[in-house]
Amino acid sequence: MVMNLNFNSLRIRMIENYIAQIYSSDKIQSPVHLSNGQEAISVGVCAALERADLVFGTYRGHALYLAKGGSLKRMMAELYGKRTGCGGGKSGSMHLSAKEMGVMGVSAIVGSTIPHAVGAAYAAKLKKLNQVVVCFFGEGSTNEGVYHESLNFAAMHQVPLLLICENNGLAIFTKERDTNSYQVVEHAGAYGIPAQHCAFGADAEQVSVIAKENIAAIRAGSGPRLIEFKTFRYKQHVGPGDHLYLGEAAKEEYNEWISQDPLMSISGFEDEVLKIELEIQKAVEFAEESDFPSAEDLYTHVY
Repeated sequence: MVMNLNFNSLRIRMIENYIAQIYSSDKIQSPVHLSNGQEAISVGVCAALERADLVFGTYRGHALYLAKGGSLKRMMAELYGKRTGCGGGKSGSMHLSAKEMGVMGVSAIVGSTIPHAVGAAYAAKLKKLNQVVVCFFGEGSTNEGVYHESLNFAAMHQVPLLLICENNGLAIFTKERDTNSYQVVEHAGAYGIPAQHCAFGADAEQVSVIAKENIAAIRAGSGPRLIEFKTFRYKQHVGPGDHLYLGEAAKEEYNEWISQDPLMSISGFEDEVLKIELEIQKAVEFAEESDFPSAEDLYTHVY
């Protein structure tokens, strides 16, 4: 049976649900910002990319890392703080990378990977690599000065960059309406960057269709583009707890998204689900059997 993109999203959700389940055991050595509810955006966009294309993300980066092909074993080992992790046990959940798959890094600093993505896209243009660079960020990043400088530079030099705004409507607890004085899509247009809004970012198949159109245009030389996907995080800002403690309004929105979420009604993949459970089990065993970094490892990769 051919697995569709929503099933790939289900794999990531199962992995993150497991992380939430074991988080209280203290086996995980860093804070976690879970992607539950938002994974379809990473899956849909990455499905439209080629392996040589690059992605940059945020501290809520598990879904992006896995969707672009990052190793689950190495991610789990990194969460456990082990030497075999993708960051040698020194990066933690918020600084994942897999350069061999084009995952150039995610960062705990809001907005910090946006100029990195612009720089990589500028390099791709200068070197004529036919490469597309994608930068994922939350709507809160648009309040950072570097976001505006990056959009200006990207538009001026017409770099092959796709900007993906994952708008979950929240900056920790603060509603978007209390933080932004403008609309993200309209604002991008002020720089001459073609932009569009997708009101439902929970279906990876739909996300992929939109992403493919924009990526094809960028690869053909259109310059930077932006897509804002409306999404919803099921977990709290950081940690394994549910979002519901925010009150009745949050519960209503939560239930509305749940009712439309394709992953809540996915069926016919029982054998594949068992394979994912086995994959998770093997990744956990790999992490638990791996060694912690030595004291000498503190001095490696320091520049």
